Amino acid sequence: MAGPPRLTDPVPAPGGRATIIDVAAAAGVSRQTVTRAMNGMSGISAATKQRVLAAAERLDYRPSRFGRGLVTGGDHQLGLVVNDLRNPYTPQLASAVFRLAAEQGWNVMLADVDLASDADRMVQALGAQTDVVIGYLGSRRERWNDLLGTVPMVELDPSTDPPTAAVWIDPADAIEELADHLVATGVRHPVVLDNSSPEHTSVRGVLMMDALRRRGYLPELVHAPHGTAECGAEETTRILRRRRREDAILAFNDVMALGVLQACRRGGVDVPGDVRVVGVDGLPLGGLVSPTLTTLAVDLDAVAREALGLALGMLAGELPRHGDAVQRTVRHRLLLRESA
Repeated sequence: MAGPPRLTDPVPAPGGRATIIDVAAAAGVSRQTVTRAMNGMSGISAATKQRVLAAAERLDYRPSRFGRGLVTGGDHQLGLVVNDLRNPYTPQLASAVFRLAAEQGWNVMLADVDLASDADRMVQALGAQTDVVIGYLGSRRERWNDLLGTVPMVELDPSTDPPTAAVWIDPADAIEELADHLVATGVRHPVVLDNSSPEHTSVRGVLMMDALRRRGYLPELVHAPHGTAECGAEETTRILRRRRREDAILAFNDVMALGVLQACRRGGVDVPGDVRVVGVDGLPLGGLVSPTLTTLAVDLDAVAREALGLALGMLAGELPRHGDAVQRTVRHRLLLRESA
């Protein structure tokens, strides 16, 4: 039995799809009426529109992007949903997706939903102009799944089991390795600096706290409202002012960890002599600071490769759009540098 398409294979042309003629016949209307219904145009009754939309959903019909004048030519369009281009992690991921998509002859349309004035409208427009959507959906994924309709979707790093295809980005093994390393190097009083509210500790924060507790630590959990360097520095300054015995700070991400390093430097705290500092993501920036940043690194090329592989498989009809068959995992690895 043939497996899913590889990224080295040519992109297959979608086949066997319902046409506007099929929808018109099923709904008992003209092609022009289907066009009006699918594009929210006036001139038809609400009942007729509903009948057309129901027929289109039943037939898994998507209007031709070329026919609507949204693109020229027959190039495949990939939609990428991200949540903050100001975070260096996001352009790093986008670069990997753009590069691999270009190798397949795909165009990529990017939507930053955190910076959008109307994120729902942006996602709906993205779905109307693309063949498949990949990205970070968070708590809005159910609503956006409805907005995207029949457009295949691959969620990146879901917090819970998703209703669609997904690529999990799993730090669990690397966190266990990090916890063993802290024990081996004599750390006594670690702090987990999480990007979360006190009511909702992040999955990453929970994994860190659990790993430390199982090794006999009584770690402190600090909640920071933003995953930025500024927030990391502010919270670290507060931690250091208490003059307790904290000797390691595990930050939610590399950007926050850079803020931790800055606050330690300004406070005259030696890293790693007095406090060890660890981030998560493996951003190239971590290798450019002094001391270089220890981090739990993830291969974003691998994330992009898995996501695009799922997208190609679903678009070609060779993979389902939900279930275990369209779940992939990319794991972090402990990257030891000078800060720990």
